[in-house]
Amino acid sequence: MTRITVSEEAAAETFRDLPSLLADHAQTRPDAAALRCGEEVQNWRMLDKRVDRVAAALQGLGIGRGDKVAMLARPSIAYVEAFLGTLRAGACAVPLSNMASGETLSRMIDDSGARVVLADHGQHELLAPLRAGLTGVPAANWLGLDFTDPSWRNYEDWLAAAPAQPNPVTISPGDDFNIIYSSGTTGVPKGIVHSHGFRHLRIEGFKTFGFRAGAVTLLATPLYSNTTLVALLPSLATGGLTVIMPKFDAGGYLALAASTRANITMLVPVQYERLLAHPDFDQTDLSDFEMKLSTSAPLHAQVKQQILKRWPGGLVENYGLTEGGGSTRLFAHEHPDKLHTVGKPGLGVEIRILSEDGRVLPVGEIGEVVGRSLAMMSGYHRRDDATDAMLWYDEGGRVFFRSGDMGRFDEDGFLTLLDRKKDMIISGGFNIYAADLEVVMASHPDVLDVAVIGVPSAEWGETPLALVVAKPGTAPDPADLRLWANGRLGKTQRISAVELRPDLPRSTIGKILKRELRAPYWPESRTP
Repeated sequence: MTRITVSEEAAAETFRDLPSLLADHAQTRPDAAALRCGEEVQNWRMLDKRVDRVAAALQGLGIGRGDKVAMLARPSIAYVEAFLGTLRAGACAVPLSNMASGETLSRMIDDSGARVVLADHGQHELLAPLRAGLTGVPAANWLGLDFTDPSWRNYEDWLAAAPAQPNPVTISPGDDFNIIYSSGTTGVPKGIVHSHGFRHLRIEGFKTFGFRAGAVTLLATPLYSNTTLVALLPSLATGGLTVIMPKFDAGGYLALAASTRANITMLVPVQYERLLAHPDFDQTDLSDFEMKLSTSAPLHAQVKQQILKRWPGGLVENYGLTEGGGSTRLFAHEHPDKLHTVGKPGLGVEIRILSEDGRVLPVGEIGEVVGRSLAMMSGYHRRDDATDAMLWYDEGGRVFFRSGDMGRFDEDGFLTLLDRKKDMIISGGFNIYAADLEVVMASHPDVLDVAVIGVPSAEWGETPLALVVAKPGTAPDPADLRLWANGRLGKTQRISAVELRPDLPRSTIGKILKRELRAPYWPESRTP
């Protein structure tokens, strides 16, 4: 594998592995709550013991340094135990999406080289027909978290039969921590390999958001998502309480936030929108919040304004890739005049804007965002070609990651994102960035959600089409919406038509699936 070693080199001097930090908390604050999910609460002493037991049980299966353990389940305390126990055994965790198709799951399990698969009842039937084709996973290594099946090992029985203590393993910054698979919405999912050094650096970077012993972090996104991990791991590392919501719903989240007196949360934009629209929002006591984090998709400026106005505590929008490299942070509460941006590069982050031919562009010009930092993935698992295609080198030979995102810096150093490079609309020879059009359309008082895509045009090659979800209780006329938006857009940006939709397709972490939206308008062979 083409391996990027920046993270492990950067982490070497200050490195502490996460399993060791858990053991510290078990010694210094054993009775403090570490995890809560529903009515189940686990303190640090018990969590550490359970993680030991998982590690010992995995070692009993012959699992050790570098081996892969795949996990396919809804969020739970047992899931977190299994993840951490995998790390303590020296192995690499492979959390998989419980929204993926059977074919995609089979491909990811096989690609990862997983030797153990752990699943809950919700994925049991989906995995059953796949097992025969997954010969890399021995029959004894299929573990059922919360169900009984004679062809699966019951998780609790498996743990009960294991020693209380695992054999000690020395973990190094360069050891594989996890493989996170890309969503796969644009082709074959790629396995993003993060090292322990990468995770150490991310944890250290996120401490500035208030993660600490005594803090309460509320999470309501899937545990297979890097969005969740970037908040879960610093909460665990610093000894805070992590409250896990297995499935998000706005009313339940608000009640849980108030009852647990949550201080920190990580949510995706669509969750913020649903919470703000909930009738209980303004009557819910959210006064204990210190910091709210958002990532994975653009958070519209209008939504940021509402959060700042109605929800106590700070708001930080994080832009970056699961792969690492270039990232920015917008401290929205400190820069209310920059809500249309995603902020400035973080500490130790360098970002360049590249032209189509690879030239570095000056402030104000639009190009592809490339970046580097101390926290960079090790590479795509078994995909040297994909890793190499992502790399750009500066004049000093330093490696940067291509983001595929188009953007520009303003005079104050704030980055504005415009579009995915593949989503850019080229109409009559002009580059049109859907994000510019979406910002205008989203400001209409009757518009709840919007996506702009390029559709075929005999005259222009392709032309912008706006797909709009109306706010409840409104019935805007598409022609009127088009005229309203075009009156605020430049001549080369104008929308050709508006279509009303009941909703827009999104991934489990809130990204609008534009490929799905474009597909009906383009012949299959030409779908961008």
